[in-house]
Amino acid sequence: MSAPAALITGGTTGIGLATARTLHAEGYAVLVTGRDPATLARARQTLPPDVTVVRADSAAPGDADTVAQQVRDRFGHLDLVFLNAGVGRFAPLEAVDEPFYDEHFDVNVKGQLFTLQRVLPLIADGGSVIFNSALGAARGQPHWSVYSATKGALISLVRALAVELAPRGIRVNAVSPGPIDTPALTKLGARDGFLEDLAARVPLGRLGAGEDVARTVAFLASPAAGYITGVNLPVDGGLSAAVPA
Repeated sequence: MSAPAALITGGTTGIGLATARTLHAEGYAVLVTGRDPATLARARQTLPPDVTVVRADSAAPGDADTVAQQVRDRFGHLDLVFLNAGVGRFAPLEAVDEPFYDEHFDVNVKGQLFTLQRVLPLIADGGSVIFNSALGAARGQPHWSVYSATKGALISLVRALAVELAPRGIRVNAVSPGPIDTPALTKLGARDGFLEDLAARVPLGRLGAGEDVARTVAFLASPAAGYITGVNLPVDGGLSAAVPA
């Protein structure tokens, strides 16, 4: 019997990279995608040698065809698709222009949808699809309007696709990470004390780790979650449940 196979978009850094390591340790054959040459090179160096690292831009539907062909050639099927690739930049409404808007929706929504469309014939009946949304889809924050809109769109996709793909037993869910200690968060919180202040707002008293999200993805893909579909699961240390300070 062949190993279960997983595709992780945006799998060369942060949450995606942690998920690749976690799934590989659980026996998955793993293919990750990324578009930045530096993170692609680091992923090839740091991930186990049997993890496949493929350059692909989630905003380019033609690259999704390449990814599907790579999966077909290497694995022949998929059991798990983690649609994790995303961009997030923040700007007040008056500073939003069409390129800013298009970049976010092209990567965070269009890219995820068409990647799933291209690999759908390869997903085994009973497989699992997981989108990476964000806490910002449900909590209003200044300057997050476009980013939050893309993440909210993913949650709507999850509900519709969970029903559409249910006849094949394919479960579709989302995770919504809160503040996770990744390079992206570090870059966002460059000012002194930002990360400490953010951690203090989390009821569990710490920032999340990429592995916290990775283990949640592994759970949602496992038989233990076999009757769960169409849900968005926060991974945020209780932040979404807390009364704002």
